[in-house]
Amino acid sequence: MGERRRFEKERRGLLATVLLLGMPAWAAEPAPEAEAWQPEADAAAQPEEVAALTPELDTPTPAQVEVPQPEKKKEPKPKWEEPLSEGGEGTAANDEEQRGLRVVPFGRVFARVSADEREQYARSLSIASARVGLAASLSHVEAEVTADLSSKSLLKDAFVRVADGQKRLRLYGGQFKAPFLARELESAWRLPVIRRGLVADYLEDTHHLGGRRLGLMGEVSLEEAWKLKVSGGVFQGTKDDDTGIRASEDAALRATVRPFKVLTLGASSYFAQSFEGARTYALAGDAVLKLGGLEVTGEYVNGHLPTGPFSAQMGLASYTLPLGLVEGLALQPVAGAEMMQLLGPLKARGYAFVGGFNVLYSEHFKAQLQAEHALRPGDTAAGFEYSLQLATRF
Repeated sequence: MGERRRFEKERRGLLATVLLLGMPAWAAEPAPEAEAWQPEADAAAQPEEVAALTPELDTPTPAQVEVPQPEKKKEPKPKWEEPLSEGGEGTAANDEEQRGLRVVPFGRVFARVSADEREQYARSLSIASARVGLAASLSHVEAEVTADLSSKSLLKDAFVRVADGQKRLRLYGGQFKAPFLARELESAWRLPVIRRGLVADYLEDTHHLGGRRLGLMGEVSLEEAWKLKVSGGVFQGTKDDDTGIRASEDAALRATVRPFKVLTLGASSYFAQSFEGARTYALAGDAVLKLGGLEVTGEYVNGHLPTGPFSAQMGLASYTLPLGLVEGLALQPVAGAEMMQLLGPLKARGYAFVGGFNVLYSEHFKAQLQAEHALRPGDTAAGFEYSLQLATRF
């Protein structure tokens, strides 16, 4: 019995020794790591069987996530002003959203050569225009100063224009063109003929109706009423060359409407010495038709001059044909006619027919070749005149 107990005791001691000796080996054995499921792993790197059983996840990648971009505010298109004075040629657009003072320089040069039959075709070279100017603008105030370095009267335009926020009401003050005769108000750059014509020259240069003058003028524009525009003002009278005395103030009024997009109708009037009976005056009506590249203008004038009643008619047609050779290059054929009749005690008549073509490049260069057959006031016989003009603006 004692031996049996001793044997059991030894056997238990041996088993404990074996267990204690085996624990370091078990502790040294690394435990198997659990494989983490990685959804972004490329299925192509797995075995084909496993890749075939792996479901495709719809989890978007950062490159596929569309981040909404903030909407860009559309910048308003600048509005081009149509200045009453042609001195505004070449000025940049007036951006209504811009705040603060803005000053824009501009200019133009016209170089001309002509030969007149009435002068035995003697060539005449001249700089018809060498104009420079500055245009300044604020939100409600604009100003312009223009000088022509080729003219005896250096100063051409110098005026201030005040307008409301929507530019429906405007007030002009300074020296600018009186609102009379559509042909006279048209910019020399946009006019397809080299000269304005005998009617405009005779009324302005000889009898001082219209043209640039010191004055004060108001203007009303109603876009919803067929784009109605009414301009009226009082201007400084003409100075007598012999006595040096200046006559009383003149008055001018003009209204235009555009009942259709292609048609503009206008009427204008000018009264010399308007506060003393206006014995010299002129009334005019005009129309402009624009159909694509075709532009046709017509104007009728009548009134009373110191020589008696008169009437005049003017017509002009041009067609702008773009040429695909160079971008901005165009050919512009032009033809026009005008007639004038003096109906008083001194009866006389004059006429002019003009034709030719212009080569236009961009908005900054044009070459004009034209011929005119005319009987002007003071001429004893009609004659031809050929003219070539190169013009640029900046």
